[in-house]
Amino acid sequence: MANLHRVGRAIWVFLEAIKFEHTIFALPFALLSLLYAAAGVPSARTVGWILVAMVSARTAAMAFNRIVDRDIDALNPRTRARALPTGLLTPQQMGVAVAVSVLLFLYAAWQLNRVCFVLAPLALGVILGYSYSKRFTPLSHYWLGLSLGIAPSAVWIAVRGTLEPAPLWLTLGVALWVAGFDILYSLQDEAFDRAHGLRSLPQTLGAAQAIRVSRLSHALCVVALAIGGTALGAGAWYYAGVVFAALMLAYEQSLVKPNDLSRLNRAFFTMNGYVSIGLFLFALLDRVF
Repeated sequence: MANLHRVGRAIWVFLEAIKFEHTIFALPFALLSLLYAAAGVPSARTVGWILVAMVSARTAAMAFNRIVDRDIDALNPRTRARALPTGLLTPQQMGVAVAVSVLLFLYAAWQLNRVCFVLAPLALGVILGYSYSKRFTPLSHYWLGLSLGIAPSAVWIAVRGTLEPAPLWLTLGVALWVAGFDILYSLQDEAFDRAHGLRSLPQTLGAAQAIRVSRLSHALCVVALAIGGTALGAGAWYYAGVVFAALMLAYEQSLVKPNDLSRLNRAFFTMNGYVSIGLFLFALLDRVF
């Protein structure tokens, strides 16, 4: 019983370390792409391997990020309580998680189709490379956006075996959405980034200007999602979802001010969950009706 408790505790610590619950941000957009790519009911096998690929890719990216940033995290008051700085997990354990997740991702891609397998290393390069981006570019937010944004296009390839223009609009929309909320989230590290030579838009432009860029990114996100609906041949329910997402993003932006970050967590976690899940549910209604 004691051993079982230790295993359960270790799994819980690991899932918390990689913020497994944040998988909800990208997964609904992947499923949205699946709805339109399948043009019907996709096979359980395809859906299963897509889910394996998404979860393993994100796990690899997050675990790798924790290894790369462990020294920085130990210095930052906001992150010093994470698993690696506190010794709850070791870099070696995280490394094993990265290796296993990468292998599982590659195997899932191979199970889906040849194109997925050939492109899988490129996808890994994007999502793992993000961990180094803050060291040399303030546009790291958009690299993160691309890391999540490739999900709709990847799902399209998984279902159809080819990439078409329609899911690229979803990729652009998700990339801009993620970049917009990541800029807001990085506001709390503006001073730390400046002091330690890390790059971000708040560090480079200041809080007020960075918020303006975030708002522009979210406005362009809505445009991309709307154009994507046309490319997908979506109906009225989908566009109702785009309007819903636009309202949620507008409210999210209203919660954050340059001199008031007290509602930042609500803007980041709650509202973005509404955006992704809400748009997916409207897209589901669109496919049903």
